[in-house]
Amino acid sequence: MSSPFSVRPLSPHLGAGISGVDLTRDISEELFGALYRAFLRYQVLLFPPQDLSPARQVAFGGRFGELQIHVMNQYHADGHPELYRLSNLDEHGRPSGRHPDKGTLAWHTDGSWQRVTGQATIIYGEVMPERGGETHFCEMYSAYERLDAPWKARIANLRAVHNLDFSRNRRHGEDPLTEAQRRAKPPVDHPVVRTHPQTGRKCLYLGDHAEYIVGMPYDEGRALIEELNSLAVHPERTYE
Repeated sequence: MSSPFSVRPLSPHLGAGISGVDLTRDISEELFGALYRAFLRYQVLLFPPQDLSPARQVAFGGRFGELQIHVMNQYHADGHPELYRLSNLDEHGRPSGRHPDKGTLAWHTDGSWQRVTGQATIIYGEVMPERGGETHFCEMYSAYERLDAPWKARIANLRAVHNLDFSRNRRHGEDPLTEAQRRAKPPVDHPVVRTHPQTGRKCLYLGDHAEYIVGMPYDEGRALIEELNSLAVHPERTYE
């Protein structure tokens, strides 16, 4: 069956460029189904520049499922709390020289600190620099599959506690959670190894929000998380 759009792999293992899809228009069920299958296969989809209003971004995101609203409401886009807006421009529209959110500089799994985690993140660039500013992606299926049998047996039943307050404070300490935000999003635990409900493939589920391992001494768990996070990032399995 022919595809309703063109697909160009971006790397041997991760990512695909999609052309021939106008995201400014309503998308049929058939077209979205094809896009979703491409998403499951390639994990990262890159669309060419398109002028999408905030409302259109929200509408497209809603095709994937219920949208999550970030607890840090100081980053919400005006009128659209589903959008998390980062900018280094000051009130006069000039570059401030300050990174808008240093927590994004470390490898992390978006929203892993929530009890119900999301399946996808959509990134839309409004103003892009001439160089730099890339978002890096890591293929976590192969991060698990590359582990040897003793490693897989060791982590098979482990659960890690993910904590947004921990990850924000340990890296930079800027713009910490308020007390109300901490109460709204307390630490939660997830399996270290998760199975995707549609592809059936296992992956590592860690990143910078993972603080410690349930039932393991804190320092030992921290060392295990750091080692697995390091093993997960491999040049041949990342895209930027």
